Amino acid sequence: MVPRNAFYSEFDEATLEPGVTRGGEVDHRNAFMVDRDRILYAPAFRRLQAKTQVFLSGEYDFYRTRLTHSLEVAQIGRAICHALLHVSPELGPDFHIDPDLVEGICLAHDIGHPPFGHAGERALHDLMRGEFGGFEGNAQTLRILTSLFFRRSSGGKVGMNPTRALLDGILKYKAFFSETPEAAHHFVYDQDRKAVEFAVGGPGAFEKLPSGAARNREHSVENQIMDWADDTAYSLNDMMDGIQAGFLRMDRVRRWAESGDRSRIEQETATWLIETMHTGKMEARFSRKIGEYVAACRLEKREHPFADMSNRYRYCLVVDPRVKAESTALKTIARDLVFRSPPLQQLEYKGREIITRLFDAFLTNYEHKEGSLVMASADTDKAIRNVGERAQKARLICDYIAGMTDSFAVRVHRRLFDPEYSGITDY
Repeated sequence: MVPRNAFYSEFDEATLEPGVTRGGEVDHRNAFMVDRDRILYAPAFRRLQAKTQVFLSGEYDFYRTRLTHSLEVAQIGRAICHALLHVSPELGPDFHIDPDLVEGICLAHDIGHPPFGHAGERALHDLMRGEFGGFEGNAQTLRILTSLFFRRSSGGKVGMNPTRALLDGILKYKAFFSETPEAAHHFVYDQDRKAVEFAVGGPGAFEKLPSGAARNREHSVENQIMDWADDTAYSLNDMMDGIQAGFLRMDRVRRWAESGDRSRIEQETATWLIETMHTGKMEARFSRKIGEYVAACRLEKREHPFADMSNRYRYCLVVDPRVKAESTALKTIARDLVFRSPPLQQLEYKGREIITRLFDAFLTNYEHKEGSLVMASADTDKAIRNVGERAQKARLICDYIAGMTDSFAVRVHRRLFDPEYSGITDY
């Protein structure tokens, strides 16, 4: 067995469904290794290889997908754990932030994202907001881990029975949709209240948190590490895709830096980016930056209502403000020069149209049990037919579409709406 790490207790390792077996009778792994391994081998994780990160998956072999992005975030998350162990005097071999736990959280953090990236997320939210309870990528991750992770042999789906520490680690938001109905994102689904309450320690602990959107500021230290690892990968690794795709050129970055009221850190970041492109040594210089972003982390004690329950809330991650500002500047450059470029905006429009037409077609078909066509997979079709309320049908249809890869969504769309396409053998 793995030696006991006193940073965590049985409270952190408790599972959503106690008493349900998660490993074999003889298992060398701790609870967090089991979580990590289950995520790594899950179909929902593998499907990320064909989901958009920045550019549509499959467009070019070297572009990052949601899968490669998640693997990079996991590596950075582990690196932060090891760095904190070396620089934090309170940590040691028997008292440290578990890198396997953080890796599992990082691997899972984007599992709920639909096809076509943030465009797909916005499209599904527009379709689901109001009477259907909204759609949010992080909320969908929670739903997958707790309700949709495994397919039962008898039909239907069930969650992976995660530990409290892992579940709380993926929760970037803890406000419910009904509390923030006008929000475009940053919420969890109302029907997942039991899982959210469990993640923070039960209904009593949940009541200690602020109400509404203010609750979204309450994060475990592992969640903070995942979030910074995600920012690091997004602002550095994804930036290389923008350069290789030709969206980020020296002249365009220079014009960006000279336009508007740019802050000093934005000017300096643009200068560094131009110099990096000029040298042609992008991989080496971006890799060194990742090391700087990891080294910019330190651990601090904090006051929190949950500090007596778990060390996960006794400590928080602090990132050097200048490094954080540089990351924000890089993301701003990417937003202005990559994401707002006409080619990507056109692809976003196409992705939104595909998802909207699929959702409308499926919901129209399944609104009435009698006479509806079998348009979804067998288990999804059966599940939709077995619920009566329109909102429940919409949620199951949303689950099905959100789980599609980019290419599968395109094929289903062509099969439904392109009269010259059959594709009956590629379902």
